[in-house]
Amino acid sequence: MPEFLRLWSPVEAREHWLRHITYRVETEEVPTAEALGRVLAEAVRAQEPIPGFPRSTVDGYAVRAADTHGASDSLPAYLQVVGEVPMGAAPEFQIGPGQAALIHTGGMLPPGADAVVMVEYTQQSREGEVEVLRAVAVGENVIQPGEDVEAGQEVMPAGVRLRPAEIGGLMALGRTRVRVARRPRVGILSTGDEVVPPDRALQPGQVRDVNSYTIAALVQERGGVPVRYGILPDDYQALLTAARRAFEETDMVVITAGSSASTRDMTVQVLNALGEPGVLVHGLRIKPGKPTILAVAEGRPLLGLPGNPVSALVNAWHLVVPALDRLQGVAVTRPRPRVKARLAGNLTSEAGREEWYPVRLRTADDGTFEAEPIHYKSNLIFRLVWADGLVPVPENATGLPAGAEVEVFLW
Repeated sequence: MPEFLRLWSPVEAREHWLRHITYRVETEEVPTAEALGRVLAEAVRAQEPIPGFPRSTVDGYAVRAADTHGASDSLPAYLQVVGEVPMGAAPEFQIGPGQAALIHTGGMLPPGADAVVMVEYTQQSREGEVEVLRAVAVGENVIQPGEDVEAGQEVMPAGVRLRPAEIGGLMALGRTRVRVARRPRVGILSTGDEVVPPDRALQPGQVRDVNSYTIAALVQERGGVPVRYGILPDDYQALLTAARRAFEETDMVVITAGSSASTRDMTVQVLNALGEPGVLVHGLRIKPGKPTILAVAEGRPLLGLPGNPVSALVNAWHLVVPALDRLQGVAVTRPRPRVKARLAGNLTSEAGREEWYPVRLRTADDGTFEAEPIHYKSNLIFRLVWADGLVPVPENATGLPAGAEVEVFLW
């Protein structure tokens, strides 16, 4: 069996691969209301300040702060109520010395007012008069014009992935359409004479296609468009023809090969045939997923994944996701969701390789998380079905003991 020429550390391999991915998808304009999860293709600047006028943050009375100086429960300030601020419109009166106006949260401060007293610190004394039981400072309970965003300010850089907060911010600016990166198309090919479609009854020695569906689901979840090219036999010409078609029609090609060394070698040959520079990495110091292949052709990412379902999905999680970000020009990378937990059992590992263990989370009596290891083999997909996340064991360690505090990367 041929040996790998060099096993790369996962981090070094990923960074080396990503540096060679220079291709970027085109951009398109879409309705902002439909842009959740998309990547901004251009920076967004505010054309106007937000808010555009001084607004109250509470229900209460708009006042001149100086008129409340020294006010307390035992010595209230008495102010004349000259009106009520209408919501959604500018008040048609102003506040003079010794005056106040009823105002609601979000209302516009009348001219002359510079603070708001919360309604909890007031009480009615007589008709047209309010007692103020607490002094306020200038600007208290008030959002000033431009305090959120100033006119001309860059509020979102190009390359940020839009979350619900960004959608709201764009709407606050009146940006009902936005330019984003097109969703990358990912061609997915399964290989193996033993692999059959999921709707087929199994004959001895056969397995149903899992990988093209798990990888397609991952691509879709992470903002891409999966394109499955079916199951290819262990035949070089058939695989090359399908891979070339996928390369022409999509932005990234993923091949899940069989477990034998010959099929891995065939995948290397096919990826090299698609264009320069070809295969960059063949083999990772990682478990599961040692026989992973990273390649690039004409600036576009190519990936050869192991055929075992756990190996394929875990390494797609490590590699397909950042490649999708790269294709869309993501410049603001946010950390993956993770939680701290205590191991509920020992994890064994082999020094010299990074290992990722599936774990199930449960809540301990003290409210913290415990991570129960799920011992697995690379072809047992339900070990991942039952997992809440993955725990990394560093390559310089020989395992982690029960009770150790670990980070669980949520699945």
